Amino acid sequence: MKPSYHFITYLIYLPIVIILTWYVAHTLFKNSRVFMLDIFSGKSEIAIATNKLFETGFYLLNLGFAFWVMKVVDDIYTGQGMLEILSTKIGGFCIYLGIMLFFNLYLFFRGRKISREKARLAIAHPQS
Repeated sequence: MKPSYHFITYLIYLPIVIILTWYVAHTLFKNSRVFMLDIFSGKSEIAIATNKLFETGFYLLNLGFAFWVMKVVDDIYTGQGMLEILSTKIGGFCIYLGIMLFFNLYLFFRGRKISREKARLAIAHPQS
């Protein structure tokens, strides 16, 4: 019986998905501060706190998903088989991570639009 490559596959998969998640989260939430400040009308304390909460949720969802789909059910007896499994697992995770990135961007743009609409209405109809 040939040795299985399962353990090596996990040792490669885990650091890659963790680093990918960190990179996407770091880039997204570093740049989303501008949106949060705009959404919360320059109130930096609540903007930064909300941004940090979104970031924490992003990590939990994405790392949780990466760990959930980690299990390799096929037998792996060759390096080629290991690379094919890894490409499927990591590729699928990258697609998922991209969808989550765009979903978060959608939320930021939507929040910004709602905030601007409320500001426009407040100017057009000031309360006495």
